[in-house]
Amino acid sequence: MILKRYGNTVQSVDPNFESAALNEVGFRRDREWSLPTDEFEDAYEQLVVHELTADAEGPVQDHTEQLLLDRLEERLLELEAGLESGCLLMVENGDGRDYPKTRQQTHNVIVDGENKLHFAYTVEPKLRIGVYRKKD
Repeated sequence: MILKRYGNTVQSVDPNFESAALNEVGFRRDREWSLPTDEFEDAYEQLVVHELTADAEGPVQDHTEQLLLDRLEERLLELEAGLESGCLLMVENGDGRDYPKTRQQTHNVIVDGENKLHFAYTVEPKLRIGVYRKKD
């Protein structure tokens, strides 16, 4: 399960990584699980924080950005699938503070004698995901 802090609650979310969205690295509340933040902090402990990133390059801007987001989501879902029983994932990046965004660099390249654009995408800052488990 993936969690994210919203005000004074911690809620379960699904990844919503879309190149056409204003916030490309997004999460959508699924309303399956919710707990007040103070209760969560009393009941769970952080084990480790993973920093996830991805990159992509290609000749089509939107396709390349979406490829980057798909790779980032794949890493997140692999992390979730590998969790030990009873563990949860928490998005550690804060909205408006250190939230991950896609970053684009554009280069001119010559393909078959024509000047073309080539796009390179990265994620900055990295998506920080904490692994939590219930305290004993």
